[in-house]
Amino acid sequence: MNPLPPIELQAPDLSRWAGGNCGVPYVWSFDSGRPGPQVMVQALTHGNEICGAIVLDRLLADQAQWQVPRGRLTLAFGNLEAYARWDPADPDRSRYVDEDFNRVWADEALCGPRDSAELRRARVLRPFVDAADLLLDLHSMREPCEALMVCGADGRGGDKGVALSRQLGVPGVLLVDTGHPSGLRMIERGAFADPRDARTAVLIECGQHWERAAADVAQDTLLRFLAHAGALDDGYLRPRLQAQTQAQTPPAPRQRLLRVTEAVVAHSPGFRFARPFRGLQVLPRAGELIATDGTLRFHAPHDDTVLVMPSVTPPKVGATMVRLGRYEA
Repeated sequence: MNPLPPIELQAPDLSRWAGGNCGVPYVWSFDSGRPGPQVMVQALTHGNEICGAIVLDRLLADQAQWQVPRGRLTLAFGNLEAYARWDPADPDRSRYVDEDFNRVWADEALCGPRDSAELRRARVLRPFVDAADLLLDLHSMREPCEALMVCGADGRGGDKGVALSRQLGVPGVLLVDTGHPSGLRMIERGAFADPRDARTAVLIECGQHWERAAADVAQDTLLRFLAHAGALDDGYLRPRLQAQTQAQTPPAPRQRLLRVTEAVVAHSPGFRFARPFRGLQVLPRAGELIATDGTLRFHAPHDDTVLVMPSVTPPKVGATMVRLGRYEA
């Protein structure tokens, strides 16, 4: 595994939000009493991705300063059991408890007989997710990488996510992928994956988990998302958006659409990358060796193959180790 990146962020104490206000721990839901969209933001899908927790903690602390003008706004902290294990000396340990919380969102898992810490939490959050018209899931990445928006799977809601992200104007890279064979993500659940349904969910990867800039990206994306959804009053959002824009150096980049063509999955614990790769690295020539897995060889399938989030964690059978894609003109 690569050396541990510096930890520049302080994980907030979220205990003051434990009670929630709607009968579910760590879920806060604000109903305007007026018709409008059901909007949801979640942080801590993974317990070591703390930038989202920082910005939702800040927003909830400001709740006396804002109002929901229409519809309903729900703010949720996801895998709190994992987050409770947070230790800056061993931060990867708090990613999840029993299984990846972002692979349990199919009905087969949620309604089936299996049990895990993550399934129990997903089952109580399910009604809020299923009610949402717009959903933002705040994430970050293990290795340093430019921020990117996971817009959804190709043919299963990805184009809706791209359209929403273009309206937000951030981040610079918009990813449409193939999903994960190991399980369904929250943003692929139900209506979000139906191209004919207007309900839309996106997942922002804000940068490296613990770099200071990740919290800045999370804050900027959150404010833009809430403004687009009309989920908070202009009096609260406008000055903060203006301050965020003025402080942004460099300005928001031109957006590029990156479409995944295939996923590379570990078939054995012997999976190895051919050499160290960084996120969004472009391999100019088709055929370049990417990884080996026993007798299997994985090569760049086409010129200008983009490597999306190559995993630095020890390989697990069935886990996606890297996704391969290309930028669209």
